[in-house]
Parts: sequence; C-alpha cells; structure tokens
Amino acid sequence: MDLFTGKRILTVTQFTNLVSGILEENFDHVWIEGEVSNLSTPTSGHIYFTLKDANAQVRAVIFRASARILKFKITDGMQLIARGRVSVFAPRGEYQLITEYVEPKGIGALQLSFLQLKERLHKEGLFSEARKKPVPRLPQRVGIVTSPTGAAIHDILHVLDRRFSNIHLLLNPVRVQGEGAAAEIASAIRDFNRYGKVDVIIVGRGGGSIEDLWAFNEEVVARAIAESKIPLISAVGHEVDITISDLAADLRAPTPSAAAELVIATKAELSEKLTTQLFRLNRVINLILRESRGEVLALCKGLRDPSSLIDTLYQKNDYLLERLNASITKQTDLRGQKLALLLGRLSAVNPQKLVFTYGALVQSLYLRQGRAATNLMERFKKSVMMKSTALDNLSPLATLARGYSMAFRISDGRLIRDSSQITSGDHIGVQFAHGKAQCIVEQTTSD
Repeated sequence: MDLFTGKRILTVTQFTNLVSGILEENFDHVWIEGEVSNLSTPTSGHIYFTLKDANAQVRAVIFRASARILKFKITDGMQLIARGRVSVFAPRGEYQLITEYVEPKGIGALQLSFLQLKERLHKEGLFSEARKKPVPRLPQRVGIVTSPTGAAIHDILHVLDRRFSNIHLLLNPVRVQGEGAAAEIASAIRDFNRYGKVDVIIVGRGGGSIEDLWAFNEEVVARAIAESKIPLISAVGHEVDITISDLAADLRAPTPSAAAELVIATKAELSEKLTTQLFRLNRVINLILRESRGEVLALCKGLRDPSSLIDTLYQKNDYLLERLNASITKQTDLRGQKLALLLGRLSAVNPQKLVFTYGALVQSLYLRQGRAATNLMERFKKSVMMKSTALDNLSPLATLARGYSMAFRISDGRLIRDSSQITSGDHIGVQFAHGKAQCIVEQTTSD
C-alpha cells in the first residue's frame, strides 16, 4: 500500500477509481442474502433495490439483459439470495451489487414464477370454466402440437391408430423445451387457428423436470391457448404435473396417451353406442307411430265425408246466390220507381220551361213598353208643336213680320218705349223682321 505512505493528495475521481478497482478485483463473485426494499422498476428495464438485514444494507441493480430472463417478479419484502459482483457507482460514490442471478429464499424461482403467473392469469379469468369450449365427440381432423421426435407423438399416434385408424391427423412440429420453445408452441396453436380446418388441438409433451416442462408454464403459451377458437386439450408431463397450459386449456389430459383417448372413442365403442342409440331411436319412433296412429284413427271417426261437406257448401252457395239475385232485382225496381218519381218532379220544375214562359212574358212586356213609348212620344210631340205655335204667335218676330219694328238704344240695348227716352242726336238701333238699322234722332215729339 505505497499509495498511503507519505502525503499523496488524490482527486475524488482518482480515489473513487482506486476503491472501485480494489472492490471489483476482490468481490467479483459474491452471494448475498437479504430482504428487498426500495424496489424501483423504471422504463429503462433495469431493476433497482436494496438488500438489507437488521444491521446493514447494500444497493443492488439488475440490468435489463438479466431482468428480461428473470422468471419471477421481485417485490418489496421478498427474501432473496443474489449473486453478483461489487462495483462503485462513481456519481454518488456508492458501492452496489451488480446482480446477475437471483432466487427467492425458501422457494425455487420457477415455482415462484409459476405461482405468480397462475395467480395473475386466474384474476384475468383465463382459467374460468365459462370460457372453456366443449371438445367434439367425433372430430374429423385432429391438430397436434408437440415434438416430432419425442415420446408424446408416438404415444398419441399409437393410441389413435388403435382406437380410430383412419382419423385425419396434422402435426405442427415444435420444440417442447429450451429457449424459444414457448414461442414456437404459441405460434403453432395460432397457425392451426388461422388454418381453421382441424376440429380439436392436442398440445403436449412427455414427462420431465419442472425445467423441462417450463415452456408450458410460459405466459405466451397460456394466452395462445386462451385465444384459440378451436377446442384444445393440454397433455403435458405425467399425471402429477400441472402446468399453466393445463389450466388454460379447454380440457386437461394427464398424459399424451390420455389425450388421444379423450379426443375420440374407439370404433368399437362408437359402433356399440351407435347401435344402442339406433335401437332406442327405433323403439321411440315405433312408440310414437303407434300413439300417433291411434290418435289419427280417433280423429278420423269424428271426421265427415269431405264430398258431402263440399256438396252442402255448393248448395249453400246456390241458395245465397239466388237470394243475392232476388235482392238485386228488388233493389233495382225500387230505385227505378224512385227515379221515375224524381224525374216527374224534376220535369215540373224544368228550368227550360220556365225560361220559355218568362221569355214570352218579357217579349210581351217589351212590345207593350214600345207601344207606350211611341204613344208617349206622339203626345209629347203634339204638345210641343202646340206650344211652339203659341210661342210663335206671341213672339216679337211675328209682330215684326207684320211690318212693325223695334227701336233700342245702342248704348245699352234697352228698348225705347217712349219718345221721352231719347233726344235729338241720339244714336239708336231699329230691329226689323229681317235685319237692323242705325239711326240718328233729329227730333222727338210727344204725340
């Protein structure tokens, strides 16, 4: 430790790098047990937490690459056993455990993962009995999702060949354990659903450890099974093995061989069942026929001859037709009489006749009015002539015509009736029967 002899001043970074190097060199593979607290899972995908006991604590981190393959979900309060290497986080000057592997204390990681996933999918309803579809009794095509080289496919083929040798089988080969197996199984189930020409699907494999069967405990397989529109039988491991796929499937078979037995009955069983059903069906049909025949006979006794019923209906039709014709004739006669009466009344008040009568009256009155007007005009004309004659007799002109004349003053037109009205030198006018004259008075006298 020459660094600490004498006086050597270090920067914080130099000191931190020095401590980091010492820690990483001496603690690159440590196991630590503690309780989880201050758990944080940001969107970066890293997991940050603290491992603590009664007297101490240490910061820990699981980077995204390791967190992605973690089989179970870490929660606050969980007792963990973690393996990792110690490093220093320089920005805060803290040392931390870079965790590469972690497992729950007291229970295996896979078992905990199984329990956590089972609980979550159960809450979502993926295992609900209401979602499960009935498996067909006599499928025409069976889809199988398993390894083409495993014991499971041989067991299934052997049982199906023995029970129903000509059933149509379609195998979608997949890996049933190891990395990527779960994705292949889920994809194969969806392939069959897209294909749509199988009546039932068997998904399974033979027995093994929990690690061997783990692909059937993956969430992706459970969701593919739940989405399947085709009824699906899960047959994984041995009878004691229960996987997530068993819980999500429409039907669980304890083994692949059992799945083959569940998917279809033997031909002999089906034939026997069919014979029994035919016998029961014939018996029921015969019973129904006997009962129906008795009912028909009883009903026939109460039936009348249809021909006599038709004749009666024809007779009734003729009777009704005769009544209808008589009624029409009677109504026609009554309405004819009523029409004749109305025509007579209408003739009496015929407007044309009234027009003719009143036209003659108007013509007579017109003639009478003409004659009266002519007589009136004649009498008026005579009266006018008599009055005209009388006027002529009284007219000054008639007097003038007899040789008289009238003098008047020119200044005002007034007649001169007395010589005292004029004096010598006055200009006067004289009116004759025909024409006028202007005169100057030379002398007046009173004679």
